Amino acid sequence: MNDVSSSYLGYTEEALKEKGAYWTAREIEQQPDAWLSAQGFLESNADVIEQFLRPLLRKPGLRIIFTGAGTSAFAGASIAPSLQQKLSLRIESIATTELVSNPLQYLQKTVPTLLVSFARSGNSPESVAAVSLAERCVEDCYQLVLTCNAEGELYRHCAQNERCLALLMPKQTNDQSFAMTSSFSSMLLSAISIFSGITRFAKHVDVIAGSVSQLIANESARIQDIANKNFGRVVYLGSSGFKAIAQESSLKLLELTAGKTVTAFDSPLGFRHGPKSIVNSDTLVVVYISNDDYMRKYDLDLLRELRKDAEAGQVIAVAARADGDVCDGDYLLVDGMADSPDDALLFPYVVFAQLYAFHHALRLHNTPDTPSASGTVNRVVQGVIIHECPGISGN
Repeated sequence: MNDVSSSYLGYTEEALKEKGAYWTAREIEQQPDAWLSAQGFLESNADVIEQFLRPLLRKPGLRIIFTGAGTSAFAGASIAPSLQQKLSLRIESIATTELVSNPLQYLQKTVPTLLVSFARSGNSPESVAAVSLAERCVEDCYQLVLTCNAEGELYRHCAQNERCLALLMPKQTNDQSFAMTSSFSSMLLSAISIFSGITRFAKHVDVIAGSVSQLIANESARIQDIANKNFGRVVYLGSSGFKAIAQESSLKLLELTAGKTVTAFDSPLGFRHGPKSIVNSDTLVVVYISNDDYMRKYDLDLLRELRKDAEAGQVIAVAARADGDVCDGDYLLVDGMADSPDDALLFPYVVFAQLYAFHHALRLHNTPDTPSASGTVNRVVQGVIIHECPGISGN
């Protein structure tokens, strides 16, 4: 019998369980393998996916809404801008937490709509309600559900609805930890692949998985050293889709430290308009650098400014291309992705943030698997009451 224990992120399985961090560490480290599995599933089911989507994408005036709650909402927000440019379609990101409270302000009765739902469990009250509201508010409504739980309400709902296609992520991505890590990134990768072309995107998946595997193996200890500085404030900045990754980065640290660390996010251009006031000597600022030549100029402008200000405790550029501006200070370079599109960079950038949040939580002696000591913040949201909305039939 093999009694050699596993290790994740530099800790033995026993040490992680003692620290209440086993599932979080395992689920962060498993992501490259999960992405390869997710892409393989999509390739195996490409015909079914194409049969469902092809006629929809040809519908005149089609509106695509990416939706989800919390971290799941940020998946859609991170890719909506680039996919809108690629597909020349109306693509928006609207969280379920907005759709449910104001359905008549967001949903348009006569506009054909594809609602794309991201949901780890598929049981969050808002996620289930958003699907129901869309079907009742929109005359020509279709649903694409990306979920990690075959037993969830959303997955079961789609099995009985010919206007809905549910795609199940690899089993291991139904994260057991409080915080979404591999569930988020696997649904994100699947959405990019589906809407970019599953076959066309395949070449990027191998690059992404290989680069992030190296990042986890080679940079986790360095990221832990940064976390051990115990900054009281951490700010993440990114342009376009990277702003949503900055928001997810901010939330991940807030969650895993149970609010003990002040976190913020913004775009490089937006940061100057007041939010920059947060910066002091106890602040870590992380700037996600785009590979897009034009957008990158704005990222680098702020990076130079922050370094020149010398107000922050530390400023780190996370980038895939090394140049004078990136390397003129602290930086983390993502290997092998200098020529990758920004959609591909979403993955190493968010994994950087996951690693930082994990190590920072341990530095504060918090338990990443169950960070809320009070139990008032839960893995699947509780306490939400779905109210009847006047003016919508079928309540």
